[in-house]
Amino acid sequence: MKTLENQTLLYDEDCPLCSIYTTGFIKAGMLDENGRKSYCQLSNEEQNFIDVKRASNEIALVDNKNKTVLYGIDSLLKVIGNSFPWMEKAGNIKPIKYLLKKMYSFVSYNRKVIIPSKINPDIKLQCVPTFHCKFRFLYIAFAITITTIILYQFSELIANLPKANFSRELILAVGQIVFQSLFLIKFNKEKILNYAGNLITVSLIGSLILIPLLILNNFINLPEMLILGWFTITVLIMFAEHFRRIKLLELPFYLSYTWVLYRIIALLFILNL
Repeated sequence: MKTLENQTLLYDEDCPLCSIYTTGFIKAGMLDENGRKSYCQLSNEEQNFIDVKRASNEIALVDNKNKTVLYGIDSLLKVIGNSFPWMEKAGNIKPIKYLLKKMYSFVSYNRKVIIPSKINPDIKLQCVPTFHCKFRFLYIAFAITITTIILYQFSELIANLPKANFSRELILAVGQIVFQSLFLIKFNKEKILNYAGNLITVSLIGSLILIPLLILNNFINLPEMLILGWFTITVLIMFAEHFRRIKLLELPFYLSYTWVLYRIIALLFILNL
């Protein structure tokens, strides 16, 4: 690999994905040993020429020699393109770059609801993305769609449930967000949508845990006890994860119990269809 020297990527140290790919660039020799730096460790001098707010939304590549900065997709294309020039050229083709920017923004603006971290009010400089309503709604819609598709497939494995249909699973997924939001009326829109993003992420995690069973069922006829046991363990994992996120978000603990209540109501609804 060709090393891009005297360049430093500013990454969010609380974002596992950011840590992985910036470390990967260094290990692959695409950046030198000083090729990454935590956003929170920016010096006062660096803050004079770096757009701090933009750098919290789009990973910044700092040219330490010329004191210039690239952001987001431009910074990543610069690093990758130094070793693979054809990828930089392809990435700069207008339709491709437009798509890459949208995909990057989709992940970046939602990274704190995908993998939340505790915000420390005592630290002045924190790499927290700006709240973006459009991308939050897009993420929620995306996660609802994936969750609905998987739960629709999985519900067909449980013989004692009424015949599954896509509309039922979609209504239950959306209904969960509406139901839980009723208990957050006193909070502002940003707080509610941050919680909704975390809530649907928990559902998405649970759905992904069910995938191995769906794949395995294509090859062997799984006993219903195994299916129900797997599903029960999945729900317990989801409850624990939801509880953990509630604590990080500093929201009322009763939301975890209303989460359980909704699941009981949903089960009664399904059984009485």
